[in-house]
Amino acid sequence: MPIVNVLMIEGRSRAQKDAMFKKVTQALCETLDAKPEQVRIKIEEVPPNDFAVGGVPVLSSGKK
Repeated sequence: MPIVNVLMIEGRSRAQKDAMFKKVTQALCETLDAKPEQVRIKIEEVPPNDFAVGGVPVLSSGKK
């Protein structure tokens, strides 16, 4: 059973997350010969001010 943990900065829409679930599931089924009902995907969202790139919080750097 493939299990995927996706860590991302919060702010994506429900539609974007649902599309990601579908595409990641499809990729795992194609590459690992898994069935869709075997695939588990978990999203962990991080507030922009709790994620830094190059020592600068994403919120402060304007990146997202």
